[in-house]
Amino acid sequence: MSGKVTTATIRQMKSEGKPITMLTAYDYSMAKLVDDAGIDMILVGDSLANVMLGYDSTLPVTMDEMVHHVKAVCRGADRAMVVADLPFMSYQVSKKEALRNSGRFLKETTAQAVKLEGGREIAETVRAIVNAGIPVVGHLGLTPQSVHQMGGYKVQGKDESAAKKLISDARAIEEAGAFCLVLECVPTPLAKLITESLSIPTIGIGAGPHCDGQVLVIHDMLGLYPRSSPKFVKKYVNLHEHMDAALKQYKEEVTARTFPGPEHSFGMSEEVLKKLY
Repeated sequence: MSGKVTTATIRQMKSEGKPITMLTAYDYSMAKLVDDAGIDMILVGDSLANVMLGYDSTLPVTMDEMVHHVKAVCRGADRAMVVADLPFMSYQVSKKEALRNSGRFLKETTAQAVKLEGGREIAETVRAIVNAGIPVVGHLGLTPQSVHQMGGYKVQGKDESAAKKLISDARAIEEAGAFCLVLECVPTPLAKLITESLSIPTIGIGAGPHCDGQVLVIHDMLGLYPRSSPKFVKKYVNLHEHMDAALKQYKEEVTARTFPGPEHSFGMSEEVLKKLY
């Protein structure tokens, strides 16, 4: 598939049964790699709070910090659609505030869409953003901005009442005008049911194989951290091991004065050099 990925592209992929690929990225270099690999959507997630800024949750990251990173990602994404994550308390206070911050992303960064967490309780906010001409991606299931209310990072929708609420919330977000919906940490059968009942695509993360697409945090799937990963993460490579080895080798070679060698150095004329002494 060639050309810039748009909301129409994503809808068409669902209608044609073509799986949608999404990964996170937080800077120009990583966005360029992801874009060159042909990934359809790049999410600049508020997870940058954890993986880039060192916070222990997504809650502290600010709009200004998000805008800074989204700008860099947009400069590296020629084909992929860039989705900017609205951080905690950037849309919950009021629809006016949500519109202002969503507009900042499109005006200041050239992102093509915004993402926000929540179900029926934020449906009118989603509707207002969409009515302003801004594409919206919803997010249901495990919503990290509500981690304290949920009591931790847990699978959502396991009992009947919780499952029915997720189904109802998904329909409310679709009706409000979102063009896509992330389902995080949802039982596979429930994610399948929701996917089949919606006209908009679902993007799963820990929601099984029946969603219309999949998303992972790129630092997790590339194995950039030595820590244990959630069950739903597949490490496609362990870059931490390779990077650790390279860094230690660099230190050893500098300490032993074997780097830099002649092949990494520049010479000058002996005649010029003699005149300097």
